[in-house]
Amino acid sequence: MSTSIMLIRHGETEWNALGKFQGSKDIDLSKEGILQAEFLKNRFKKNFDYIYCSPLKRALKTAKIISEDMNLHPIIYPQLREIDFGEWEGLTVKDIKNNYPELFKLWLIDDTTGPLCGGDGSLKKASIRATDAILEIVKENKNKNIAVVAHGGIIKAALIGIFNWNMSMYHKIRLGNTSITRLYFDDNMNPLILCLNDTSHLPDDYNIKSYV
Repeated sequence: MSTSIMLIRHGETEWNALGKFQGSKDIDLSKEGILQAEFLKNRFKKNFDYIYCSPLKRALKTAKIISEDMNLHPIIYPQLREIDFGEWEGLTVKDIKNNYPELFKLWLIDDTTGPLCGGDGSLKKASIRATDAILEIVKENKNKNIAVVAHGGIIKAALIGIFNWNMSMYHKIRLGNTSITRLYFDDNMNPLILCLNDTSHLPDDYNIKSYV
């Protein structure tokens, strides 16, 4: 038997559309984000047994929308909150490159820690938090189908830890809003990636504005 877990990025926010780092800032879904979550809900037909989510509004709202017809209530898991990017939150990549050129370059190329400017301190610390949270959820729900609604950054950080990748892999994965990354774990907790960044529930001509 195996345990299936879907790691779902929340719907779009206004900051996503503007290309801003959100992190720990509690930004709500935009109208577009709600529409994306509705598309995702229409894809699911009682496809999971439990749904967990980050405490931040954009993830909780997405989780409520996709589970509202399933008689399920999202279980808030504080460890699933987005990476705290510290001084970079509210800034675009261009802003960060201009204002923190050396620190930003180090963040991109460092393989071991991925240092951040404040906040969680590093991608490594966020990865440990995210990995522990996902593995704990899997162990608590053996042989079940689980949905987890969280954030692009923390999902990538979890993948890095689960598969023992180096920190620079963070910058080589793109996850669109409401994308699904599906994993399987066998009885010995060996993980397998079944899909990454699946947004097939969105219309074929849909323009995804935000990737992390």
